[in-house]
Amino acid sequence: MASPWAAQAHTPGQPKTYDLTVLGTSDTHGNVYNWDYYKDSEYDDSKQNDVGIAKLATLVNQIRQERRGKATLVLDAGDTIQGTPLATYYAKQEPITSTGEKHPVARAMNVIDYDAVTLGNHEFNYGLPLLDLWIRQLGFPALAANAVNARSGRPAFLPFVIKKVSLGHGAPTLRVGILGLTNPGVAIWDRGNVEGKLRFEDMVSTAAKWVPVMRRLGADIVLVSAHGGDSGTSSYGPELPNENPSALMAQQVPGIDAILMGHAHVEIAEKFVANTKTGEQVLLAEPSKWGQRLTRMDFALARENGRWKITSKRGTMLNTNTVVEDPKVLAAVRAQHAKTVAYVNQVVAQSSVELSAEESRYKDTPILDFINKVQTDTVTAALAGGQYAGLPVLSIAAPFSRTALFPAGDVKIRDVAGLYVFDNTLEAVVLSGAEVKAYLEYSAKYFRTFGPGAPIDPAQISDPAVPDYNYDIFSGLDYDIDISKPVGQRITRLVHPGTGAAVGDNEQFVVAVNNYRRSGGGAFPGIVKTQVYNEQQEIRQLLIDWAQAKGVIDPADFYQPNWKLVREGVPVF
Repeated sequence: MASPWAAQAHTPGQPKTYDLTVLGTSDTHGNVYNWDYYKDSEYDDSKQNDVGIAKLATLVNQIRQERRGKATLVLDAGDTIQGTPLATYYAKQEPITSTGEKHPVARAMNVIDYDAVTLGNHEFNYGLPLLDLWIRQLGFPALAANAVNARSGRPAFLPFVIKKVSLGHGAPTLRVGILGLTNPGVAIWDRGNVEGKLRFEDMVSTAAKWVPVMRRLGADIVLVSAHGGDSGTSSYGPELPNENPSALMAQQVPGIDAILMGHAHVEIAEKFVANTKTGEQVLLAEPSKWGQRLTRMDFALARENGRWKITSKRGTMLNTNTVVEDPKVLAAVRAQHAKTVAYVNQVVAQSSVELSAEESRYKDTPILDFINKVQTDTVTAALAGGQYAGLPVLSIAAPFSRTALFPAGDVKIRDVAGLYVFDNTLEAVVLSGAEVKAYLEYSAKYFRTFGPGAPIDPAQISDPAVPDYNYDIFSGLDYDIDISKPVGQRITRLVHPGTGAAVGDNEQFVVAVNNYRRSGGGAFPGIVKTQVYNEQQEIRQLLIDWAQAKGVIDPADFYQPNWKLVREGVPVF
């Protein structure tokens, strides 16, 4: 297929035009094969999307072949080494080493031969030593200009690269500057890994600092690979620099030609934002998630007065479900994929009945109580005999997956991993009764408002602006959520189980919670405080260990119905 952006035939009297193609991936999240490790089958969804770096590689190879050696760059905007059992296995079960195993994502990305990758916030999930090792395993630079050493204030990673690109036809070399910006939310989400070591500065001001430097060093074009979307909003409130500032960056920082975005998991083929100081149109694009899409940006170039000038630019999107997987990527990761599949298919216990998470968002279900039971037991045992042993232990869990299921009979590691899809660790803090109620009120904003008698479709019960993972369910106290009332006035009953006594504002509770939430993820009130328990135990592994030790997963051991949705006191379901 011939490119509409191939160098055009030269018309006498008109400047000769050349072209550059930039391909972009982002948020692949450990997907290499087109495989669903939780279902142990090829990935599929309702829109027939495919996933994985192997599919992306085929599209990249096709475009490189189509362009027959013309200038083509390939960038990634981050979140690559977390998100699948494959990625977790080589961070936790058999961590990569400097002398042994290479990370499967490094293997796959090296086959594609990227020009640069930006660090996403999930790159920091497994600590700085593993991140540094993964970077060393890459055959191309990893960028993060706004991650700076907390002591020296100097960049902790490479801020940018300037690639010398041949446009052929006897043209002068084109120098393409690529600036990488990671997400400042790392300071909250992975506080335990970065606090005191790294500081994460504002993406817009960082771009304003480095873009002129890149231009002075000879960059003819400046591209930004930013792990942040374009909404201008943050999930964590105003206390940190903006989480999704890409459109603001385009508006406020002169000298940027295009921005490859990540983090938001949305599909934006082409968006133009005018810079308020120069009037130049900045091209923005984002390629969805998990390797489902490939961004393509095409630039037409001309020489004017001895300088390169972009005469036009456009963005298009390619779907990976149109191609087969690249055999070289599959071969590079085959053994690691097979080992992961074998691992997740290990049986850990027998379930006495089928347990489903399908209704967990709006009904008290046993499968979430399983999480809360394990968290409660772990914290209670750890605090026994100590200062906090006399306090009741509550626990918090979120309905991460609507499709999680423990079948009756064999429960495998992949079933547990499908229930708890994040690599969170367990922590605990002390909350007052008033803080517990405020926390529950904040969580209850997840639901839309329904007046008494109004029909309710469970599929439409939640506010689409609040993701499922930001709705938390407590165990250890009984409570009602009245979805006929306004946000902030919905917890109409909060009592002690058994006695029915109202929870007092000054009562004290130990609350088991994951590190993401305790660090401020989701901006829940009152939870960011000193831990009374933090042994760096991964919650998913605690669930597996509990199930293996018991041998049987029986709701009679953990199911304690304690909350319900109501309207004017009448249960909704």
